[in-house]
Amino acid sequence: MAEPFFEAQPPERTSEKRLDSWKEIAAYLNRDVTTVQRWEKREGMPVHRHVHDMRGSVYALPCELDAWVETRRVCREDQETADVEPADARGEQKKSGTPSRRPWLALVGMLALGLPAIAYLAWRGDAGRAALPKIKSLAVLPLENLSGDPAQEYLADGMTEALIGRLATINGLRVISRTSAMQFKDTRKTVPEIGEELNVDSIVEGSVIREGNRIRVQAQLIRAATDEHLWSATYDRELRDVLVLQSEVSQAIAGKVEVALTGKERARLSASRAVSPEVYESFLKGRFALDKGDTGADIDESVRYFEEAIKKDATFGPAYVGLAEAHDQRSTVFIGAPPEEERAKGIDAVRKALELNPDSAEGHLLLAEMLKEQWQWPEAEREFKRALELNPNDAAAHDGFAHWLLSQGDTDEALTWAQRGRELDPLAISGSSIGWILFQAHRHDEAIMEFRSVLAVRPEDAGNLWFLGFALIANGQAGEAIPLLEKALSISNRSPGIIGVLVRAYAHAGRRADALRLLAELKRRKQAGYVPAGAFVNAYLGLGQNEEAFVWLEQAYKEHSNILLFLKTHPYFDPLRDDPRFKDLIRRVGLA
Repeated sequence: MAEPFFEAQPPERTSEKRLDSWKEIAAYLNRDVTTVQRWEKREGMPVHRHVHDMRGSVYALPCELDAWVETRRVCREDQETADVEPADARGEQKKSGTPSRRPWLALVGMLALGLPAIAYLAWRGDAGRAALPKIKSLAVLPLENLSGDPAQEYLADGMTEALIGRLATINGLRVISRTSAMQFKDTRKTVPEIGEELNVDSIVEGSVIREGNRIRVQAQLIRAATDEHLWSATYDRELRDVLVLQSEVSQAIAGKVEVALTGKERARLSASRAVSPEVYESFLKGRFALDKGDTGADIDESVRYFEEAIKKDATFGPAYVGLAEAHDQRSTVFIGAPPEEERAKGIDAVRKALELNPDSAEGHLLLAEMLKEQWQWPEAEREFKRALELNPNDAAAHDGFAHWLLSQGDTDEALTWAQRGRELDPLAISGSSIGWILFQAHRHDEAIMEFRSVLAVRPEDAGNLWFLGFALIANGQAGEAIPLLEKALSISNRSPGIIGVLVRAYAHAGRRADALRLLAELKRRKQAGYVPAGAFVNAYLGLGQNEEAFVWLEQAYKEHSNILLFLKTHPYFDPLRDDPRFKDLIRRVGLA
C-alpha cells in the first residue's frame, strides 16, 4: 500500500514550539528533508526564513503545518479512502488534548476479522503494488544548491548533468536530456505536472550541499503520475570521490526502477575513479560557462577552465569533451572565430576523449558533428550511427542525424528523424531545430510557428530570434524581422552572423541606407580581424549583389563555412541555383 501523506501524531507534536530546521519539519511530517523542501517550493507549505535568509535556515509553526495538511488532498490509485483524517476528528483531538479513540477502534475491528482477513489484505497490498506500471522513462530535475552560496550553483548543475549522463547509457530506460530538465530549475510546478509535460513515468530530484572538500547529495525517486515517494538516500563523500558518488546514486536509481541492465551498461554505470577537487572544479566551471553560452565571452571562459582541468590531469576525459564542444561552438558564424583553426582543435580534443573512453556516446556524437562540418559525409554518418547504437534514446543524436540528412537534401527524412527525437524528449528538440528544417524545406509559415513557440518561452534567446528573422524575410515579412534581429544583435554583442541577415532584412524592407551602413561595419571589422565569410554571403545576397556573393562563397569554401552545409536546400541560394559556378560548388563540397 502506498504510504500515507500524514500519520496521526501524539498530542505533544501539536505544541506551538517552533520547528527550527528542515530536519525538525521533516520529522514532524514523517517525511525526508527533500520531500518537505519540494512541498514548500511547489505546493505552498508554510515555511519561514530567519532574518539572515540563508536557504537552509528555516522554521515552521506546527499549527500552520496542521492547517496546510488538512487542505491537501492526495489521490492514490491503490487507496480506497483518504490518507488524512477528517478535519473535525483532528480538531477534536487537538482541543481535548487526548488521543483520538479512532485508531483503537480500527485495531479492534481488524482483530475481529481474524488472521485470514489480515493475510488477505496484505496479499491485496502486494498485488496492488505489482499492478503498478513499470517505470520506463525518467527525468532528473536540477538538483538544488543548499550550500547557502549562489557561487556553488555550478556544482549542483554539474551533478545533475552527470547523473543524467550516466542514466542515459541504459538502453531500456528513456532519460530526459539536460536541456529539457534544466527548464524546470526553480519551478513551482508539481511532480505530476512535470511528468505529464515531459511524458515520463518517474522523477529524480534532490539537493547538493558542499562544505569545504566534502559534498552531500540527497536524492529521491518519485512516481510522476501519483507523486508517490519510491526511494530516497543521502550520500556524504569527499569531493575527490565525487565520481564514485555519481556511480552509486545512478546504480541505486537503476535498481529501484528495476530496469534490465546488460553487462556493458552495468560496467558503464559503475565506472568511477578518484579526481582531485581542483580538476573537477575547473571542469564544472567550464561546463557551467559553456551551457550558459550566450556570448563568445562565455565560450572563451569555458575553454580556459577546460584547458586548466586538462593541464592538472591529462587523463580526465570529460574535460576533453567539453573543450571539443567549446571549440565547435566558437567556429559558428554566430560566434565568428576562424572555423578551420577551431575545428582542428575540437577534433583533436574529442579524439582524445574517445581514446580515454571509446564507448562515449556523447563523444561519438560530437565527432560526427565536426566531421559533418568538414564535409566528411560517410565518416560523419558512421559516427552518428555509432552514437545512436550506444544510446538509441538520445534525442540529440536523432536531431544531429536529422541535420546530416538535411545537408544531403532529404528534408522529409530529416524532419522525420527530428520529430522522433522530439517524441523521445519533448523539450530538448526545440522549435528552433525543427523550425530550421522547415525553413530549409521552404515551409516558412510552419517554421515561423515553431520559432515563435520558442520565443514565447525564451524571449531573450538570440539564436532563435536570428532563425525567426531568416524565416520572416523568406516569407516576405522583412519589416517584422527587423526589430527581432535588432534585439538579437544587442543580446549577442553584435554577432557578425546576425548583422549579415539584418542587412538582408533592411534591404528587403526598402531601408537600403541602413543595410549599407551595417555592411560597412562588417568591412571595418574585417580590416581589424576575422569576420566569417557567411556573414558577407548573406549580406550581398540580401542586397542582390550576386557577383559579390560568389566572391564570398569562394571564401566560405576555403573556410569550410557552416553556411555551405545547406547548399542544396537554403532558400537564400535559390537565385543562384542555375549558375554553373553554384553547381560546381555543390560538387566540390561533396553534395552532388
